[in-house]
Amino acid sequence: MARSLLAFEPILKQRAWGGDRLAAFGKRVPEGQRIGESWEVADLPGAGNPDCSVVAEGPDAGRSLRSLIEEDPASILGRAEPGPDGGFPLLIKLLDARENLSVQLHPSAEYAANHGDSFLKTEAWVVLEAEPGSRAYVGLDPSLDREGFDRAIESGGFMDVMIERSLEPGDCLFLESGLCHALGAGTVVAEVQTPSDTTFRVWDWNRNDPERALHLEQARESIRLGEAQRTDWPVMTRRADARGTESGGLRRRRLVECDRFLIEQLDSGEDPGPTSEFTFPGNGMPHVFLCSSGEGTVVDPEGNVMRFYPGRTILMPAALQEVTFRMRVLDNARWSILHAMPPDPLSTVRAG
Repeated sequence: MARSLLAFEPILKQRAWGGDRLAAFGKRVPEGQRIGESWEVADLPGAGNPDCSVVAEGPDAGRSLRSLIEEDPASILGRAEPGPDGGFPLLIKLLDARENLSVQLHPSAEYAANHGDSFLKTEAWVVLEAEPGSRAYVGLDPSLDREGFDRAIESGGFMDVMIERSLEPGDCLFLESGLCHALGAGTVVAEVQTPSDTTFRVWDWNRNDPERALHLEQARESIRLGEAQRTDWPVMTRRADARGTESGGLRRRRLVECDRFLIEQLDSGEDPGPTSEFTFPGNGMPHVFLCSSGEGTVVDPEGNVMRFYPGRTILMPAALQEVTFRMRVLDNARWSILHAMPPDPLSTVRAG
C-alpha cells in the first residue's frame, strides 16, 4: 500500500519546438537538446508502455506508478475512476515552447471508441511563463465548414482561420478533444490531461520535417467545427477572472472543472506573510500538486518530509488522509501551487 507521498523521475521528451527553459524548473536538460516536454506523472495505456512514471525517492523508489496501482488500486486511486486500462487517470506535463507547436487536435470520443490504438485526449494548459506578445491559437472561425477547412489547409493560410489569444502567466486554456489548437512560441506551461498521447497534426508552420507527418484524414474525423466548438467550461480563464475562495491564509482559485479533471491554483491570498502553513485533506481521492513558484516542504501523516520547489510535482495517494504544506517566498516570488485531481464520483460537476 502506498502510505507516503510520491514524486517521480521526470520523463524528458525532445521536440522540434523545445528549448532549455525547463532547467529553471528543476529538470536536467542535456546540453544541445531541445527538450519540449517533461512528463511528471505518467501512466499511459498499453501493455509494456515505457512512458510510465518511476518513483524517484522514498520507500517505493524504483517502482513504477503502474505497479503500485496494480498492487493496491484503492490506496492510489481511492474512489477515482482509473484510466483506459486501469492506470492513473491523469497525465501531468511541463511544456517549453521555444517555437510554435504544430496546429493539432486530438481524437473525439467516437473516434477513440472505434480505433483501439487511439485514446481521448482532453487537456488544459496553465501558463507559467510568457514572453511579451506570446500567443495561443485555439478554435476555428465559427463560420468555417469542412470545405472551408480543406481550403485553408490547401491554400497555406490555415492560421487565418484560427482564433488568436494573448497569453499572460496564470492564464488557463481548456482544450477538449477535437478542438483545433496550437501553443505559440515563448511560453512555458503546465499541462493536465487525460492519459493519451494521440495527436493529429493539421499544420506545422511549414517545417516540412518528414518525421513530423500530418494526420489530415484522422483530423477530419475528429475535428469540432462551428457550434460544436462550444465547451461546458470556458476555453480561456484569465488569472484575474478565476473564481476563488480564501480562508486561513489560503486562496483557492478554480481554473477548470470538467468531467475529466479539476484544476485549482493555490496561493497565499491578498495579504501574504513570508511563510504559510496549511493542511490539505485527501478525502479518499488522489491529488497532484505542482509547485509553480516559491518553495517549501510537504509532510505526510507519518512525518515523512518532501521538498517542494518550482517544477516539483508530487502525487498524494488516496490512502493519505491529509498532508501539510509549509511554503515560503523564493527569489522574491510568492508561492503558488497547481492542484489537479480526477473527477470525484461523489461530486456533481457544475459547468461555467
